[in-house]
Amino acid sequence: MGHEFELPQEALVEASPEEVWAAISTGPGIDSWFMGRNEVAQGVVSTAFGGMDLPASTVTAAEPQRRFAHTSGTAEDGRFVAYEFLIEGRDQASTTVRMVTSGFLPGDDWETEFEAMTGGLALFFATLVAYLDHFAGRTATPLTEFGPPVTDWPRAWETLYAELGHPSVGDKVRFAPDGLAPVEGVVYHIGAQTLGVRSGDALYRILQGMGGMMIASHHLFGDTGDQGPAWQAWLQRLYG
Repeated sequence: MGHEFELPQEALVEASPEEVWAAISTGPGIDSWFMGRNEVAQGVVSTAFGGMDLPASTVTAAEPQRRFAHTSGTAEDGRFVAYEFLIEGRDQASTTVRMVTSGFLPGDDWETEFEAMTGGLALFFATLVAYLDHFAGRTATPLTEFGPPVTDWPRAWETLYAELGHPSVGDKVRFAPDGLAPVEGVVYHIGAQTLGVRSGDALYRILQGMGGMMIASHHLFGDTGDQGPAWQAWLQRLYG
């Protein structure tokens, strides 16, 4: 058993084709919206997330300001993931960006992984759009912190929504991570297992990890200092 999949996503963003190209094809650009630390060098895209190196991805197409694609190797069980980005410039410095994720998930339990992947990709693409609309040309420092193990996920999400005032997409929120100035921002994404908030200097994301922990996976712009301990303490307060 297994499942082939293809997930297309598309949006019109307020950024130039050059800015979109930098966001999808360079390490600092990918750092600003995807996850973890990224590097694009010698035809390979590398990602390190949560202290782990994810499988490297080989660049298969690189047409500046038009198309960028890369794919992981195929494992013995047939698993692989491929990404393709298509860029089309529009009037008044706007651009259509299309991201197509495809691949193969092996095993009888592929549906569980596919559901989690779909939710994660929706968050990542929404973050790319928010980045291009509000932070294009800037570079973020990615922050990744894992909370304690979660055994009751509906309650865990209810706890988070209560912390933010039970918002909807587009709502303004205010919350106070331990030891940091209060975060004031706008909710740009809510999914079944994900949430994103945009402030004036950051993209804050909370997502449900496959390992059974809530994850803070943020993108911080400007001189932020080391915020890791504060977010770790916040997750511990909510879920410890």
